[in-house]
Amino acid sequence: MKPGVDSIGVGVGALIVDPQGRVFMARRGPQARNERGLWEFPGGKVEFGERLADALRREIREEYGVEIAVGRLLDVADHILPEEGQHWVSPTFICQIVSGEPAIREPSKCTEIGWFLPAEAPAGLTQITRTNLEHYLAQLDRSS
Repeated sequence: MKPGVDSIGVGVGALIVDPQGRVFMARRGPQARNERGLWEFPGGKVEFGERLADALRREIREEYGVEIAVGRLLDVADHILPEEGQHWVSPTFICQIVSGEPAIREPSKCTEIGWFLPAEAPAGLTQITRTNLEHYLAQLDRSS
């Protein structure tokens, strides 16, 4: 059985913020599970028996070679992609890098990375990233 296809999958995301307030984003590669070519807040699939924060730290370490601190929950969103036959439930956490410099470690899954001011995110965002960014910008507005 394939999570997200044969049953609802659980994916977890990291909205990684640097000291300048920029957010880390990655462009999905040709072998990404879905929404290829679009920009995202990185993350991945939660394995059976794995805690959300542990899955997130593992995925970011594997894909970008950095260690992160998993902070507060930003949101939990439905990630339903009828055209791709997928359904995920996706919590996203506000995170920070605690060691390392991000680099692409899985070029088939990620073709580009970068840091962006939240209001200047690139065009072509994944469905879940659009939702996360909207919620994050609303929180920034409330705290101003």
